[in-house]
Parts: sequence; structure tokens; C-alpha cells
Amino acid sequence: METIRTYPRQVYPSDVAFTPTVKSVQTRKGTRHGYEAMETMRGWETSITPDLADFIADQTSVFLATANDEEQPYIQHRGGPPGFLRVLDDKTIAFADFAGNGQYITQGNLSDNAKAFLFLIDYEHRRRVKIWGEARVVENDPALMSKLMPRGYRARPEQVILFTVGAWDTNCPQHIPQLLAATDVAAALAERDKRIEALEAEVRQLREAAKVSA
Repeated sequence: METIRTYPRQVYPSDVAFTPTVKSVQTRKGTRHGYEAMETMRGWETSITPDLADFIADQTSVFLATANDEEQPYIQHRGGPPGFLRVLDDKTIAFADFAGNGQYITQGNLSDNAKAFLFLIDYEHRRRVKIWGEARVVENDPALMSKLMPRGYRARPEQVILFTVGAWDTNCPQHIPQLLAATDVAAALAERDKRIEALEAEVRQLREAAKVSA
């Protein structure tokens, strides 16, 4: 008969995800020992480090997960130019929430349940970051909106979302497809075509020179 081990609710930052039930599954499947070592030796970060801040500043895309008071989950994508996600301090991430289709599911969920989750993935460098915390919507704050609105970006800001970091962790790059931004690919192809054009011109000049000397 299998022995069921019990665990306390919140001891380590990673307990936000590793609930007693999750730990029991880890024990049954043989991975709990490794995660126990992680908890006691390193653990998950609870504040935004300089490395994470740099990663966040480079992102053009983020997924924001919320849940309503009936525990129904919802994930919404948010995007913008690099820097649209702003680190205000070592606990706070903020961004201008642009006008969309008017469903307001995220805002409604956050009104009922402040707990939220950010998922950031960099396909080019095959890195992903998971951030647990709480979020709230800020309306009618022109100064904060002006501070967060990306310059020259063609979008209509409607409100601000402030995310308070509780814990975060990174994933290994396994199974992340390596994708490149279309603008980067276009720039590389343009540079290649420019080089090919220069080489073809050089070949023509050499052929003409060979004809003259023949």
C-alpha cells in the first residue's frame, strides 16, 4: 500500500505552484527529491533581478493568465514594441493596456480574483520565464499612462495593468522551437541580396577586364 506523505501549504516561494497535491505526484513519479534540493539550496526568486529586468525589457509579447471567481482560467496575449513591458521596481511590472475587442474578461477576472500569472517566451533564444503574482487594473491615471505608453506606437491606451511579483522561475529550452522575428529575417535577406549584387557586379567587371586583355 502506497504511503501518502503530507506537506505544509506555504514554506518556499515555489509552493505557489508546488501544492501538497503536486508534491505528492512528484513523490509518486520520482522527481520530488530533486525539487526538495532546489527548494533548500536555491529556490525560486521572489524579486525581479537585473537579468530578468533585461529579459522583460526585450520582450514584444506576453501571456497574462487570470481566473474568475468560479475558478475558470483565461489567458490573454498582450504585445507591443520592445520596452512596452516596464519594470517599475524589483516587485512590479507594468504595461499600458491597449483598447481591444471590449470583452474585458481579464479586467473582470481581476476584479474577482487578483491572482495572476505572466508567461514570457523568447523563441529566438529559446528561453521562457514563468511569473506568479497578483495584478490590478488602474484606470484614469494619465501620468502613469504617459509614462508607460511606448513612444510612436500606433495603439489607443485604455488603462494600465500593474503586476506584483510573488515568485518566478525559468524553464529549460527543451522542445522550444527556435523562431526568428520576421523583421530580423527580412534584414538578413536584404543584406544577403546586397552582398550578392556587389559580387555579381565584381564578376561583371572582371569579365570585362578579361575581354579587354584577351
